[in-house]
Amino acid sequence: MAELSNHIAAESRASFGKGAARKLRAAGKIPAVIYGHGSDPRHVSLPGHQVTLLVRKANQVLELVVEGKEELALVKDVQRDPVRQIIEHIDLLVVRKGEKVHVDVPVVIEGESAPSTTVLQDAGHVSIEVEATRIPEHLVVSVEGLEAGTHITAGSIALPQGATLLSDPELIVVGVTGQAAAAEPEPEAAQEAPAEASAEEAPAEESAE
Repeated sequence: MAELSNHIAAESRASFGKGAARKLRAAGKIPAVIYGHGSDPRHVSLPGHQVTLLVRKANQVLELVVEGKEELALVKDVQRDPVRQIIEHIDLLVVRKGEKVHVDVPVVIEGESAPSTTVLQDAGHVSIEVEATRIPEHLVVSVEGLEAGTHITAGSIALPQGATLLSDPELIVVGVTGQAAAAEPEPEAAQEAPAEASAEEAPAEESAE
């Protein structure tokens, strides 16, 4: 399957408000605003289907063409309808090649920890500073063979070249715990307990009658 292009033809728009936004969405487009680098916010519309597919991944950088001018923009916020999950609006931040941005990158766990252990993910994202055109899709944490009691902190996660960690280095991202073995009841006690209980309860039932 061919990779989806992030080259987007955006259209400037002069109509605002909920009514205008509804008309755009009905036409298969998404209202958006572009801001950054001291410029005034610019309102545009984006092709709905293509952009909806692109923003499934976090921190997408779009190659916009607005009125014949090309520019890069980082997807900073995607507002969705809470019920239908339809994209209602997108905020875009203008970026330049070589410029570094602050982003939250998802953490993905790979591998299997030691037998009889459980892996707990305490943080789903890690904040980093990285070049806008080199934002990783995710950061990988391997738990292969790790024993109970092991903790992986944000500071121990490998980052892309040139990236800087912004999260607390001591932030626990993943922890490995042991599964407590279920205590096996003593055979005789397990069998005798119900019988004794029945013998004690019987007189109580008779006296109640």
